[in-house]
Amino acid sequence: MQSKRQLQVSGMLQKELATLFTHKFNGLVPGRLVTVSGVNITPDLGIARVYLSIFPSGEGIKIIEEINLNVSKIRYELGKIIRHDLKRIPELVFFLDDSLDQIDRIDNALKNN
Repeated sequence: MQSKRQLQVSGMLQKELATLFTHKFNGLVPGRLVTVSGVNITPDLGIARVYLSIFPSGEGIKIIEEINLNVSKIRYELGKIIRHDLKRIPELVFFLDDSLDQIDRIDNALKNN
């Protein structure tokens, strides 16, 4: 269970990263809709696990790998925004959130029966 501080920082990171992906880093994933679906942060606020939902998700894993290659640029831009709120900018690790694909598979399986 996350502490109140972890929840606050996670929410702030989710909001700011969503803004960055919409305005600054939309060229990383041209023609795709990227949504920051969740952020989990460690108790020491050092590492943030960021879950991205990508639509259409045909090359989701490849896109996540590309984003992880550019993580230093993303972290730098994030740091410029939240530098007054946190002493240390957390390391960012991006993961693919494929929950929408799982829901779609379940719906299709139920419809076929």
